[in-house]
Parts: sequence; C-alpha cells; structure tokens
Amino acid sequence: MAKSGWGPAQAPRMDGTTVVVTGANSGIGLETVRHLARLGAHVLMACRNVEKADIARTDVLDSVPNARVDIVQLDLSDLASVRKGADEIADSHPVVDVLINNAGVMAGRHQLTADGFEMDFGTNVLGHYVLTGLLLEPLLAARSSRVVTVGSNAHRAGAIDFDDLGLETSFTTSRAYARSKFAQLVFAVELQRRLSAAGLTSPISVAAHPGATHSGVMRDSGALMSWLFTTPSLHWIRRTFIMEGPEGALPSLRAAIDPSVIGGQYYGPSGPMQFTGPPALALPSPRVVEPELGQRLWETAEELTGVRYPLTSTPQT
Repeated sequence: MAKSGWGPAQAPRMDGTTVVVTGANSGIGLETVRHLARLGAHVLMACRNVEKADIARTDVLDSVPNARVDIVQLDLSDLASVRKGADEIADSHPVVDVLINNAGVMAGRHQLTADGFEMDFGTNVLGHYVLTGLLLEPLLAARSSRVVTVGSNAHRAGAIDFDDLGLETSFTTSRAYARSKFAQLVFAVELQRRLSAAGLTSPISVAAHPGATHSGVMRDSGALMSWLFTTPSLHWIRRTFIMEGPEGALPSLRAAIDPSVIGGQYYGPSGPMQFTGPPALALPSPRVVEPELGQRLWETAEELTGVRYPLTSTPQT
C-alpha cells in the first residue's frame, strides 16, 4: 500500500453505501472492489463475463469474508446489454452512492461494437456515457454521490476527429486507445460542467488514473511493454517503476470516497512522471477542459446512442 500520503488508513467507512464498479473482475477494478468491500460498501461488480466475475467475487470474499459483493452482467460494447444491466441495478438499488467507470479495453485491431462503433471508443466512452445517464436517477437519489471516470496518462496523446470516429482508414492500436482515454476525460469534465449548470451539487464528476500499474491493458499495450513484463532480468524495473493492483487502485478509491474531493478534479499517483506513489491531485491535458470540445463530444454521444441526460440546463460556452 501507499508508504506515505493518502491511503486506505485515511479512507472513511462506507457502510450503508452502494457502489457500482465496471470492469470489476480483474486488475485495478478487482482491487478497487476489494478496497471498497473492506470499508463496508455494498459493491456491484458490473462485468461482461459472469463466470470470470464469479471467480473474482470469490477471491474478494476469501480476503474480506463479510464483504457484500454482487454481480451484474453488463457488456459495455453492447448498448442493449448496458440498458439491461442499468435497469437491473436501478430496480434493485434505487439509491447508488458511487459509480466507478473503470472498465477499459484496448482492442489491438480494428473491431466494431455490437452497435457498429469502433471498439475502444464505443466501449470506453459511449458505453460509460450510456450507463452513467441511465443511472443518473439513483445517483441523484443519494445524499451525496459521485461518478468516477478512470482514465489514463495515454490521454495526452489522444485527439478526437469527429469526421473519422470509425477510424476505418487511420486505425492504430495506440491512436484508438489514446483517443478513447482522452474522450473519457473530456466526458468527465463536461459532465461536471453540466451538473453545475443544472444547479446540482450531487452527484459530482471526478476522474482518476492508475499511473503505471501492472494490469492487462498495460501488458497488452505493445511489444515494449510485453518485453518489460516478460524479461526476468528486468524485474527490478518493474518493482521500481510499476505498481501492483492494490496500489494502482488507490487513485480511483480516493476520487470515489475522500470527503475533500470536489467535482472536476483529477487524481493520480504523486511520484515521478505520475507512474507510482500515493494518490494526489493531478492535471490533465489542457485540451480536456475546452468547453467547445466537451459540448461537441456530448452532443455526438447523444446522437449516436439516443441517450439524453435528464438535466434541466446546459452550460454556456
């Protein structure tokens, strides 16, 4: 765990709260669930693969025997599945205190979602956009709620070409993933902008990133990372510059539960290059907070998904 700075010892108890975590069956998502379970939250693991989620749930219960952890089947690459899962959550839990949009894919090749969107953008951005909108009512029912978007420092290399959302002729693994991570943070900022414009103090929209954390996405992010993770003589580099899942989950945990957090903030590791270290405030790329970009992405998501958030006002740009 964190050697100094903010860590689980500073985290408040979460008894009586309901937290939804997407992509909760492995990596950072699983460790986020474990942290929350130890703090007493009732955690809903929103996962595509129920069998893998059940194995992960058993793993959590082995380490936190009294944990309250349930599974909701939800595939972010299929908006019909997102709607079904969101309905199940809302019907069973009319109050949701925290939604952690953690799931993320790096497709590695040009693929389409069930709805015909480029896979990384359709899953990481549009899937979470729809889920958040459909869970807005139970989030509004909570006394104080949050939406946490889990991004990546890869967003700094991202850009959105609205004339080429499909990446039919310009696809590369890095371009697709960086674009999706950039768009996720634009979404997080725009959501907070719209909540504030509607006069709402809850929920708030916050973002986080795990730095350099040992995870499936990191291992699959190219030949260099594969070499780093599989070469025995490089174990000292992994130990020095890469965190394990429990530590990598702390920025998400802090964004989700620290009472000092306010809407629009972004948390990440505090060490050199934001690779490792206890979670602290971080600065995203300045492009993330451009109002015109946020509005265009939001309107594009509305058009592509047909989901419109029940907010009574829109921000001035």
